[in-house]
Amino acid sequence: MSAAFGKCFDPTGARYGVPTYPWRYAPDDNLATRRQLRALGLRPGGQPVQAQVMRVNRRAGNVRVAYLYRIDLAKPVRPMTSRKWGALALAMLARRTCPKCQITYSYCMPRSLGMCVLCAFPDDCTSPRSS
Repeated sequence: MSAAFGKCFDPTGARYGVPTYPWRYAPDDNLATRRQLRALGLRPGGQPVQAQVMRVNRRAGNVRVAYLYRIDLAKPVRPMTSRKWGALALAMLARRTCPKCQITYSYCMPRSLGMCVLCAFPDDCTSPRSS
């Protein structure tokens, strides 16, 4: 057994407080991650974490953890209301509108620039390109 595997294997929960399994070795007994619950149309619904799967990156040394929840205790996802759809539409509109020139584009503004490419690099866009 490798050291990374041994660090992640704690089925009793003595080391981490909850049963811990290596990545892809979790028991398949009614447990799922948040993404798996969402794919089933469910959410954790306030239940505590039942177990976790852990993965150690040997090169970087960091640890990735995914929490597992019981499927039978999960609740259905709340449906989107018209107010939530409206708030989401306004948020996406704000992400597509340049704060400098106030033009709305069909794509989201790059967060690294904070504005559209034309406003960020005005010299490059006005001069003719040399080949």
